[in-house]
Amino acid sequence: MSKPTPPTVETTSVLVVGAGPVGLTLAMELEHHGVEALLVERNTATTQHPKMDVTNGRSMELYRRLGVADDLRKIAIPTDHRTKVTWATSAVGWELASFEYPSVDETHDTIRDRNDGTLPLEPWMRVSQVILEPALRDLLEARSQHVKVQYGWALESFEEDTEGVTVHLVSADGDRRRTVRARYLAGCDGAGSRTRKQLGIGLHEIDLRRMLIKELGIPRTAAMLARAYKATGERPLDGRIYLVHFTTPDPGIFRYFGNVWHLQSPQGWTLISQNDSNTFTLHAPLSMGTDADRIDPREFVYERVGRRFEMNVLVANAWTPRLTVADSYGRGRVWLAGDAVHQVPPTGGYGMNTGVGDAVGLGWALAAVLQGWGTPGLLRAYEHERRAVALRNRAASARHSAVRGAVKAAYRSAVHSERWLGARARQRLGREINDLGNLENEALGIELGYRYDTSPVVCHEPGGQAPPQTMDEYTPSTWPGARPPSVLLRDGRAIFDLLHAGFTLLRFADHDVTALAEAAAERCLPLKIVDVRDPHARTLYERDLVLIRPDQHVAWRGDTPPADPPHVIDRIRGAHRSPGETS
Repeated sequence: MSKPTPPTVETTSVLVVGAGPVGLTLAMELEHHGVEALLVERNTATTQHPKMDVTNGRSMELYRRLGVADDLRKIAIPTDHRTKVTWATSAVGWELASFEYPSVDETHDTIRDRNDGTLPLEPWMRVSQVILEPALRDLLEARSQHVKVQYGWALESFEEDTEGVTVHLVSADGDRRRTVRARYLAGCDGAGSRTRKQLGIGLHEIDLRRMLIKELGIPRTAAMLARAYKATGERPLDGRIYLVHFTTPDPGIFRYFGNVWHLQSPQGWTLISQNDSNTFTLHAPLSMGTDADRIDPREFVYERVGRRFEMNVLVANAWTPRLTVADSYGRGRVWLAGDAVHQVPPTGGYGMNTGVGDAVGLGWALAAVLQGWGTPGLLRAYEHERRAVALRNRAASARHSAVRGAVKAAYRSAVHSERWLGARARQRLGREINDLGNLENEALGIELGYRYDTSPVVCHEPGGQAPPQTMDEYTPSTWPGARPPSVLLRDGRAIFDLLHAGFTLLRFADHDVTALAEAAAERCLPLKIVDVRDPHARTLYERDLVLIRPDQHVAWRGDTPPADPPHVIDRIRGAHRSPGETS
């Protein structure tokens, strides 16, 4: 009797689980470095859920680095459209306050004219994840020589050893199974990450109300909300949000206040124009005791926007905002990125955008280790760096949510009155909203100013004082660990476009860096020396020599070559150990 044929085991260098924007971006990053990878997604198609709707300037810089920014803008909101956020009593009521922002075209002009390093190289981009995901997938599939993308396959389990990971996949219908042997597994499989759960990694979650009281200095918020509910007769909210994603053949019904991106109500709901045309998403809080399964989505929308109209409901469901960061980002041969390790409310758009940074950070570290010029210390540093960013962004998202809560607390039903009392109430609430501002769409310090101050793979400077970074303002700097300033050179080139896939040494003055180049070559670390003779750029970059990592962060800088080049190279590739550090 013949022996049964053992099942075929596929092999790849990196198996990426989850083909949302983060998984797709990680796959693009691996392709960028020439690393073989397999990307699998449990769903049979890209998402139909709207989720995010803005890709911030830093993410667009990273997409430009991957060569896809211009392609993505073709499927986004037209670049000549301005962006407006309006607070109103209803879609057909009174305007309370409004914040308007320049178009992409206007912002490009401002970036070119100002050219002082305070702005991103790329403006933000408005596009729903429903549109972004298939665009990223198509770009990856069209250009990839090293990455395969397969839908309809979910992670079932995995076993890790010192040489790699054996991963068991199951088809979407549950009828087929396959085994993949990978040197590394990357879990980009969302908030319910099976990868994270099998690793036994917990989530640190904070209560939004507690954060308001303890960290944001708004101790009276809970009492204010209680008084507001009593004054309006509303039932208290329970933290859930109900989403209705719909199209309408008559988008003009939402043009009462002009072409508005976010129409926000002091009662807590937000209506989002997804494409400045016929597709919208309503997010509205649910009261305690509401059975979400019994909600009629159409009636739910009608009640909040203030009128009836023809609509086609695409998606409707309840969801709960969370403020979580994972206790760890992985270990050994298995690492995590995106919603698998952090979840935040949509205020500020820090979910996917933080995940894009994760994908680039994890991708270049995996490439370095697999290609032999980096060590596993880079992966440990990835967790150290990106978890700190997630904690910072979580606090910012909570702060923005607090502003929404403060508006809700200040709301009184009198704003709907046509009498003089209503006009006075609207004026008072409008002033409150203007005073609170709209930082969630203006926080350049959060988007551009994150810095890896304590990273073990950055050459930190003894003494000195790092420039402060606030939420609302980005201070250009090449302090080690920072994203360097974006600047256009005298010949019109963007300095970011001169950076290579590996490390780049920007040389602003004549220095002999042969020893540094030789130390890099001895360790096979990819290093390109780029000469820049531009006084304005030299002023912004603060030193004659600035060494930039593959993820566009400063690894080292100086006015003279380093005294110990091998030490610098070993640190930036993860081979240097601090006193007391273990493997």
